[in-house]
Amino acid sequence: MKPHRYATRYAVPLGPENEYQTGSGRLVLRNHLGITRKSEMDAAEYACLVRVQARYLERVITGDTRFTAKLICQMHRDWLGPIYPWAGKYRSVELSKDGFAWPSAYRISHNMEALERGVLRRHTPCRPASLDIVAHRIAEVHAELMLIHPFREGNGRLGRWIADLMAFQAGLPAPSPAFGFSGRGSRKRSTRYIQAVNRGFDRDYEDLAAFFALAIESRL
Repeated sequence: MKPHRYATRYAVPLGPENEYQTGSGRLVLRNHLGITRKSEMDAAEYACLVRVQARYLERVITGDTRFTAKLICQMHRDWLGPIYPWAGKYRSVELSKDGFAWPSAYRISHNMEALERGVLRRHTPCRPASLDIVAHRIAEVHAELMLIHPFREGNGRLGRWIADLMAFQAGLPAPSPAFGFSGRGSRKRSTRYIQAVNRGFDRDYEDLAAFFALAIESRL
């Protein structure tokens, strides 16, 4: 993959996000709850997300809320703060997957400021418009946030939560319940989503916009 606009050389630092819960076999990060099993952690993270989403729904939909770097950090903290000591803080570790390295941790603050000045200012609050326009706004914000990958864990779920809130701001239903990332056909849908996000990293948002538009349309 060619170097991206956010890419940079870096040394690999160490940080508290690298610590695993004793007894977890390096499968669960150190946490406030002492959880050692991956399945239990998945359930705990999900339960915390459900609880906090209800609070943000009223806050974001009834007001004239623009998403900012500060608000995104607060959302992450409110969601995962009961579980992880680093919740709401930009990651200090380097992350990679399948040969792709996300931008260096030391660039995250700068990149999030650029995100706030750019697509977040242009597209939030997400005003009512045609489905295609709203889906493209959501796709652009989502892809750029996923590229920065600001947190140690929870980036994808946080990004999809923001996508839901942007859809609500525009007077449309949340797309995420229609993603179908579990159950029959989930692997195909997940692959399509990941491929679309990856194309978004090169500012080709069309496939990701189509993915969001289809999910929203299926819930109208």
